[in-house]
Amino acid sequence: MQSRRLRTRPEIQKHQLNRLQELLQTIAGLNPFYGERLRQAGLESGVADLEGFKRRMPFTLKAELEEDQRECPPYGTNLTYPLEAYSRFCQTSGTTRAPLRWLDTPHSWDWMVGCWRQVFERARITTADRLFFAFSFAPFLGFWTAFDAASRLGCLCIPGGGLSSVSRLSMMLENRVTVLLCTPTYCLRLGEVAREQGLDPGQIPLHSILVAGEPGGSIPAVQERIREVWPQVRVLDHHGMTEIGPVSYPCPTEHGRLHVLESDYIAEVLEPGGAVPVAGGQTGELVLTNLGRVGSPLIRYRSGDLVRTPEEPHCSCGSWEQAFQGGILCRQDDMVVIRGINVYPSAIEEVLRSAREVEEYRVEIDTSSAMPGLRIIVELSSTRGEAEDLKSGIENELRKTFALRIPVEVVAVGSLPRFEMKAKRWIRK
Repeated sequence: MQSRRLRTRPEIQKHQLNRLQELLQTIAGLNPFYGERLRQAGLESGVADLEGFKRRMPFTLKAELEEDQRECPPYGTNLTYPLEAYSRFCQTSGTTRAPLRWLDTPHSWDWMVGCWRQVFERARITTADRLFFAFSFAPFLGFWTAFDAASRLGCLCIPGGGLSSVSRLSMMLENRVTVLLCTPTYCLRLGEVAREQGLDPGQIPLHSILVAGEPGGSIPAVQERIREVWPQVRVLDHHGMTEIGPVSYPCPTEHGRLHVLESDYIAEVLEPGGAVPVAGGQTGELVLTNLGRVGSPLIRYRSGDLVRTPEEPHCSCGSWEQAFQGGILCRQDDMVVIRGINVYPSAIEEVLRSAREVEEYRVEIDTSSAMPGLRIIVELSSTRGEAEDLKSGIENELRKTFALRIPVEVVAVGSLPRFEMKAKRWIRK
């Protein structure tokens, strides 16, 4: 059963402590991966308070999970119950390293579905809506739990896996779809295909587009580009991970802000690679503990995601839940330091998507020398005579934003790859 919405900070923390105590008591004697960790931390019999838990419980690293699965293939030892208790299999996309295989019991799956139901409720999606899921239904968690949650909520759910973009647009039009779920990149791609085919996206009665899978849904310029294609829609951001579950929901009043479902997660924002919490308004690494995925939990998991906390903990929407300004900024591994300046992918995208003529782009990072270099390749929807002026304008905006000279190269429209799921635009050479 999903918990009610929590109204105050003390109420949130009391609820989290109760859930955490239940989780630790359950897994201490059953889960081989965490049993020994809890014993060494002196937490096998429970925890008295959240601060003590954070002080004593070690972090969980993705590399440790990968090593565990290599040593005990195929699923590792982070399983609380016998294998026959598990009914769901997922696998991370493995875009940057070896994929992780993840199993869920029916109870843990129901917990994730409950998290998604909260996302839908806070996004004001109801049983009157018709949802189109424009993703491949591959082994990574993706929108699997969202699809299940929406169907249990009573929405009409239309799967779009295995279809071309043209077929998806046609199906959305024929079925009068009101909510689209996809990545920000693919949302823009659908608009590009509609334009190529002479279709009017405005004929589809969408009122909301819920995006996930990559940064973008909380970037103002990306939201604006999406609304240029679909003028009538709300752009709603969300993030989660295959191994951790569905984590956040879009703030209803503060555009570009995500809130954590703190009834089901403990979120910490710490100095990247460190253990000290960052101050309000600062950027840090997101560390998560899920409180209901008992069959395969993650405790103090260093997600590798960089986020920026608001300066004030109480949001204008009335929520005291942890929030991230600008959503997920990037993966820590994706941030590059150029001549002493931190360059985030989301900041690059904000500049490029603000240039209306940029159809697609790629960022190339040259790490062959001690001082990394950066260049950007763009496709422009413009005539050849205008391209040079637009190129100079983009370079000027990049220089103003980062105080760096970042060269821009213009290539023909259609030269760069298009993406259905997570875009791979940052290339290390």
